[in-house]
Amino acid sequence: MVAFSPRSVRASIASGFRTIVSGDPDGMPDWVAQLADGEDAGYFGPGSAAWAVHGSLPTLVGGVRALLMQALHPGALAGVSEHSRYEADALGRLAGTTQWLTVVTFGDRAMADRECARVRGMHRRVTGTYETAGGPKTYSASDPDLLRWVHIAFTDSFLTTHRVWGGVIPGGEEAYVREWAIAGELVGVENPPRSVAELQRQLDDFRPVLTGSEIAARTVDFIRNPPLPLPARPPYSVLFAGAVATMPTYYRTLLGLPQMSLAIMKPTVATMLGGMQLILGPQSPSMRNAHQRVSAL
Repeated sequence: MVAFSPRSVRASIASGFRTIVSGDPDGMPDWVAQLADGEDAGYFGPGSAAWAVHGSLPTLVGGVRALLMQALHPGALAGVSEHSRYEADALGRLAGTTQWLTVVTFGDRAMADRECARVRGMHRRVTGTYETAGGPKTYSASDPDLLRWVHIAFTDSFLTTHRVWGGVIPGGEEAYVREWAIAGELVGVENPPRSVAELQRQLDDFRPVLTGSEIAARTVDFIRNPPLPLPARPPYSVLFAGAVATMPTYYRTLLGLPQMSLAIMKPTVATMLGGMQLILGPQSPSMRNAHQRVSAL
């Protein structure tokens, strides 16, 4: 029998989650190291709402929630299932999404622009058709409406999970939605929401399009049980449950997800995030490098 010490378990959990969010077990792939270099503070900078939200651990819950929300749109789901490598390399795909989010948040403007150009180039190759009640419908990842859904699913998810488990946002929630609209525009979103009320209106406008399906159910099962290192699976299951608990009943029902009591999950996830903070450290490598760059300007 192999004995695991508390230190080795903590190291394995930390390595697992760093791999999830960056693709590197040490949390320092090349693009994270490059955040220390640059000519300006970026599109947001220290003291911004985007830095506060994306630099905090509730993003671990928000990222899971965003993936679940995106699965509600048949066009977004078709693009993932037909063009993504998520089943063969789920962590690689998630790390790629995290790379965009982190670089646009913490990088200088030139690095953020390059990253958005990379994403736009990928989107141009993602086209196809999916079935609807009215027959086949074409989709393109560059379609403004599809881009809008992905953007508002991310914005709503990170804002919602930060509201439950995060701290104070400089300028408040309105500032976060307004700032992150810039990121949406950089990848082609037209007229992204710039207020919490506008974000909710745009979410509601998508309701007639959203649906559950067999493909969505398979995607949800995969998000529920990704190929993580064994020690990282129990804490991930708590994060998944927390993500589900923050979703409105309407969305959960479409995806066949169970009702989760937020009153129960809030302290449970808070305890888990507190433990993760101790394991991962008070500040991510991305934020440390970004602060280093800005302080040198």
